[in-house]
Amino acid sequence: MDRLVGTLLGTAVGDALGLPAEGLSAADVRRRWGRLTRYRLLGPVGFVSDDTEQSALVAQSLARHPDDPERCAAAFRRSLVAWFWRLPWGVGLATVRACLRASFGLTPSGVASAGNGAAMRSAVVGTFFREDAARRRSFAETLARVTHLDPRAVQAAVFVADVAAGAASGLSPAAAVGAAAAGVSHPELSKALARVKGLAGAGASAETAADALGTSGYSVHTAAYAAFLFARFGEDPRACLEETASAGGDTDSIGAVVGGWLGALHGAAGLPEDLVAGLCGGPFGRVHLERLGAALALKAPPPGYLWPLALVRNLALYPVILAHGFRRLLP
Repeated sequence: MDRLVGTLLGTAVGDALGLPAEGLSAADVRRRWGRLTRYRLLGPVGFVSDDTEQSALVAQSLARHPDDPERCAAAFRRSLVAWFWRLPWGVGLATVRACLRASFGLTPSGVASAGNGAAMRSAVVGTFFREDAARRRSFAETLARVTHLDPRAVQAAVFVADVAAGAASGLSPAAAVGAAAAGVSHPELSKALARVKGLAGAGASAETAADALGTSGYSVHTAAYAAFLFARFGEDPRACLEETASAGGDTDSIGAVVGGWLGALHGAAGLPEDLVAGLCGGPFGRVHLERLGAALALKAPPPGYLWPLALVRNLALYPVILAHGFRRLLP
């Protein structure tokens, strides 16, 4: 239970810590904040984005259909459509297109995109199926294809699940990354992960690795750079989260992946206490994620949440998100 709850809370912490820096360079992050050690979107509260919310929807679907990947994916698709029409912010273009296709009953709902939308929500699949590789990969692939059909996006999602499984089983960060990389067959992702091993083994800095691997929302960049950060810094959750948030690029999604792995490895109790306590409340907030992780562990029905409250919160935060966007236009 501690590792399942930790995977969800870690996803949320990494997402919320990195969210204000999304799209900025490492130099911009340093100039604005020095180093991201606390939440910066709106006061001391850690607000999560679509990365955490989609991970929660995946967990909810797993709790309802833990034995059938197709039924689980169908439940996730229905939940995703309802979630989409509550106007969440920060949703990737591929997920928007997939949600629109699903809204009108078009099949397949997934689109030809190699973005990281499937990978960012996959860690909880790995922790849940940590002892069953065949089911883990089947569920990860099927859930990924709800929104993303490109083989790179699908393999990145499976890789994220496999690293989480290794971490939840007690492997060291480097060993979990190495074991998961051995199962990757796509040549582009496999080549990027081979570079990760060399960079992490040489003790490269986060910025050096960012230049070598990329930090964009492309699934190969996200999977490889997250793997480097986890292998290099994963024994220290706070340092790893701060390095991830401060490195620039797609910091919320990469942070969500790294945070999920940290939670799988260290459990909820091993995550920075102040960052967990500072997470927002309400739908997809700390208490909701704790209850959802517990439901998965106990194979119980998932907790509900007030969707009107989620809609109101989304609308209320739009001005904050826009203000951050316009702030970046200033020196």
